[in-house]
Amino acid sequence: MKNFIIRLKKENDNPGVARLIMDSLNVWYLNNRGIESCVPSLEAASIYSRIYDALDPDCCVVAEDAETGRLAGSCFFHPRPTHVSLGIMTVAPEYFGRKVSTKLLAYIVDVAERRNQTLRLVSSAMNLDSFSLYSKAGFAPRAMYRDVLVDVPEQGFDDSLEGAVMRDAEFDDVDEIVALELELCGVDRAKDYKFFIENKDGIWGASVLVNTGTGKIDGVMCSVRDPGCNMVGPGAVRTQEQAAALIKRELNRYKGEWSPVVLVPTDCVQLGREFYDLGGKNIETHVAQTLGNAPPRKGVIIPTFMPETA
Repeated sequence: MKNFIIRLKKENDNPGVARLIMDSLNVWYLNNRGIESCVPSLEAASIYSRIYDALDPDCCVVAEDAETGRLAGSCFFHPRPTHVSLGIMTVAPEYFGRKVSTKLLAYIVDVAERRNQTLRLVSSAMNLDSFSLYSKAGFAPRAMYRDVLVDVPEQGFDDSLEGAVMRDAEFDDVDEIVALELELCGVDRAKDYKFFIENKDGIWGASVLVNTGTGKIDGVMCSVRDPGCNMVGPGAVRTQEQAAALIKRELNRYKGEWSPVVLVPTDCVQLGREFYDLGGKNIETHVAQTLGNAPPRKGVIIPTFMPETA
């Protein structure tokens, strides 16, 4: 039986963590989905340490093989005022089945318990080992999502919406964005929105939808475009119609140049139909889960894998 040292990631672990992420995901998707090169390179896999070391330093736990010093697994986590979010968890293929993920999860559960906060995550509903891990730990499913891949044509999409004005998010919007997301799903992550708007990496987009009748922000939608992750989200919007317009605005940032993924809630039938009509294709399903109490969701909540902070 292998012994593992469970500790926080150090800066010199970053190449090993990138290798873990690339190898773990590529092996799983090849063996279970027949998909080759899910993560195309170590550079692509490095987005997690690169972004999270800036956004949430000292918030990645690793499992080190006590005999060899090799990294057997890693998991990022994201403390926020309202909750702790569990991010990407990966285990080196040669350590599959050795309870590495159970040990990593226990560390982060302890973090959430000491903070007296709910632990939240979005994980693949198609990976039964992953689903079993969280179910056995007491996590409860809260929402289902279909991962829709959207090819954006050169002309883009019509993102107009009567009664609304959409524009890039600004720092002065953050308080109102946080109030909206607190109302819709009980989450406060102001630091994330400030990070997107500042956009030092040049990979983020952030839009708000202002209701022309009330003058209030009725929705926010972000996106990331990077070799390691091309997605629309996170987002929180009052209606499906508003969500469709905001998602299209983010899709239009790189007309004809990208094919991002959008996690569309399965209970948002109108929203799903709209993106199917635009040629969207289902590629996977995910489930939002919580360990601890969480308020019921209202409106349309769009999660993302970068950053996984909801």
